Amino acid sequence: MRDGAATLHITGTTVPVEIAASYRARTRGLLGRDGVDGALLLTPASGVHTFRMRFAIDVAYLDRDFTVLAVRTMRPGRLGLPRPRSRHVLEAEAGAMARWGLRTGLRVTIDTG
Repeated sequence: MRDGAATLHITGTTVPVEIAASYRARTRGLLGRDGVDGALLLTPASGVHTFRMRFAIDVAYLDRDFTVLAVRTMRPGRLGLPRPRSRHVLEAEAGAMARWGLRTGLRVTIDTG
């Protein structure tokens, strides 16, 4: 995958997603932002932190097939433990993933075209 815009498909729901595949884009992530329109996909990634973040986020850990391994809400200033088998991390504003119906065991797709 490459940095850029894509579309996330979650069982009947479509969400704009920004892909952060380069080291620089993954390191920057959501730092310095006041919010996010849709979601941010960090790839490859197995864990995240919310140090210096301005808002709480939902975090979904995905395996290599984009199956959701876990979904957590993290407040600013927290360190998330790395998840075994996680290859991608999806981030969104707190509460967004519940609205989208994203839950453990669900498989999502990413359309980069």
